[in-house]
Amino acid sequence: MSEIVVREIGFADPRVQALVEQALTEMGQRYGGSGDDTPVALTDFDPPAGRFFAAADGDRLVGCAGWRRHGTDAELKRMFTIRAARGRGIARMLLAAIEESARAAGLRRVILETGDKQPEAIGLYESAGYARIDDFGFYRGQPGVLSYALPLETGAVFRDA
Repeated sequence: MSEIVVREIGFADPRVQALVEQALTEMGQRYGGSGDDTPVALTDFDPPAGRFFAAADGDRLVGCAGWRRHGTDAELKRMFTIRAARGRGIARMLLAAIEESARAAGLRRVILETGDKQPEAIGLYESAGYARIDDFGFYRGQPGVLSYALPLETGAVFRDA
């Protein structure tokens, strides 16, 4: 196994879109339907409105995540690690990149929506210091939706659990 490297990448990159398709397929298996009907445009993560990151194991992309501006917040979207690469801390690396990038952009917090059928994601966010907030996004008011936030004020750093 080679070292995992997280780098910024365009959301429209075909390799990223292949990862997103895998993520949506897995979400569809858990929730039904498309997996996530939240409107996401290919340009939502283009600077300065957002950033997108991929984790690479050599030449192979094994994970991804991005943020897009939601007022003064960074909304985390499309966080995913392929099954074969899980358990290696890739999601934590991606989350750290998101937080660092959003902080550098001057945003006040990272916010996200997840669902009650994603215990791995819930565990990651809670162990990283994210706290429940009122639902805010596309799925606001829907059963099973869980919204979280992490403040990015000065001194707030990623915590490795």
